[in-house]
Amino acid sequence: MAAEADGPLKRLLVPILLPETCYDQLFVQWDLLHVPCLKILFSKGLGLGIVAGSLLVKLPQVFKILGAKSAEGLSLQSVMLELVALTGTMVYSITNNFPFSSWGEALFLMLQTITICFLVMHYRGQTMKGVAFLACYGLVLLVLLSPLTPLTVVTLLQASNVPAVVVGRLLQAATNYHNGHTGQLSAITAFLLFGGSLARIFTSIQETGDPLMAGTFVVSSLCNGLIAAQLLFYWNAKPPYKQKKAQ
Repeated sequence: MAAEADGPLKRLLVPILLPETCYDQLFVQWDLLHVPCLKILFSKGLGLGIVAGSLLVKLPQVFKILGAKSAEGLSLQSVMLELVALTGTMVYSITNNFPFSSWGEALFLMLQTITICFLVMHYRGQTMKGVAFLACYGLVLLVLLSPLTPLTVVTLLQASNVPAVVVGRLLQAATNYHNGHTGQLSAITAFLLFGGSLARIFTSIQETGDPLMAGTFVVSSLCNGLIAAQLLFYWNAKPPYKQKKAQ
């Protein structure tokens, strides 16, 4: 009976959340305080939670732009640099066969970010330019994921994430400061990105052991924290045209 009950639990946990040795350690020998296996379980669970959450992270930003029919306050350069960073992480992780739980959110965030890029261009009256950008990006992504791209190029792309993240976030921060408000920037999206990048520091160390990945998320956390702090600072600030309507 114990073996029958053990079956479904084992199929659920192994290998998605635990290697078989850790399953035996925790649920056969009942060593529930086995720290290395608990770290693996926590890291895998947290990583999959981040991936699942990433499906919705930027949707508030997309809906806010669509609802306002405006992308005011968003820096297109910042969004594009974020797209470069997400693409680098995704391509680097696929090339190095890292577990999906350690990078999967990059795929979903990339799809949402490229949607935001298009919407920014569309609401600036550059719809055809946006369509051309989507086509070019798709082509570049196919080349990066193909055997034609050497590993050194992929590693260089991942290494470029740090300056891309820093410059991108500083551009958005400068836009917010210059405008005196955050415009259509979504607070929900900003805070979720900040929390997710913090959690990714632990999971990238635990699951990949790659210092380049971990370092990228440390820098990303600091930069996302800056944008989150600005959202709090400018919480009650409104664009000038809204203030005029209220008078």
